Amino acid sequence: MKFVEFMTSGMGRGVRVVLGLVIMSLGLLVVQGTVGTIMAVVGLVPFSGGVFDFCLIGFAMGYPLKGMDARKKLARN
Repeated sequence: MKFVEFMTSGMGRGVRVVLGLVIMSLGLLVVQGTVGTIMAVVGLVPFSGGVFDFCLIGFAMGYPLKGMDARKKLARN
């Protein structure tokens, strides 16, 4: 699947890191309060996924959690 292929690529990892930082920044600096804190915690998911090379979306679609393993599986198909 092209979306999972993109999300496990280097560019997709970068997008997840940036998206996570944007969500965390918006939560802490714009929204603030309890909802802002929740947004910041939720933003940790895409951020850490990009940094530590795991993809929850790919995992939900039946691919391995680790990005390297998912890329190998995608290359075989």
